[in-house]
Amino acid sequence: MLATQTRNPEPLVLIPGLSCTPALYAPQWPALAPGRQILVAETTADDTIAAMVERLLAAAPERFALCGLSMGGYIAFEVMRRAPERVTRLAVLDTTAKPPTPETNAPREQMIALAQKGAFDNVVTLLWQKLVAPDRLADEALRLEVRAMAEAVGPNGFIRQQRAIMGRCDARPVLAAISVPTLVVVGAEDAITPPDEAREIAARIGAQARYLEVPGCGHLSTLEAPDIVTPALLDWLG
Repeated sequence: MLATQTRNPEPLVLIPGLSCTPALYAPQWPALAPGRQILVAETTADDTIAAMVERLLAAAPERFALCGLSMGGYIAFEVMRRAPERVTRLAVLDTTAKPPTPETNAPREQMIALAQKGAFDNVVTLLWQKLVAPDRLADEALRLEVRAMAEAVGPNGFIRQQRAIMGRCDARPVLAAISVPTLVVVGAEDAITPPDEAREIAARIGAQARYLEVPGCGHLSTLEAPDIVTPALLDWLG
């Protein structure tokens, strides 16, 4: 984990998504970091969600706020299953609580096969087409940011992450037991984990959950709509 040492009693743990690095939260960092310890979970070294969670819990402070996007949400839900007493508040962005299915795993298997054949560049191109809202596909600066993160994770890290995602548990049984303030964010044009899945998460958590749907935004809400997501995270942190 990367850390910035501060005196705040409530540190924040950020969890990146598939093929993402701490840069996923770069637009939020200047606003969230002052006076607060921020840690970024290591998600490239393990091929199961359980192992990622064990690594996170071993490195994290005793109590912390927790925020994850996409795969980061899968990891966050498993943290809530294993160690809910350590989490002071929860934010899940552009994610789902549903388990994988043969239908959702099939394209992941195809991308793993491409990466194993040395065609990781093709994988990154395919991912880009799904990650952002259609209106952002021509955003070259954003495309280069996303590509740089994927290249930093690399094909081996990508394969491990995909295998972890494909083997994840159904998180829906965990949701009703979540009792900490929870922010659920989704891009209105998220084609990977669409708003219906975010609404289900918020509904199952209940009164502790705040639901935020971001107009004109795809799957990478922290990068696509920082003007909306950053204030929402600041409000969530109180």
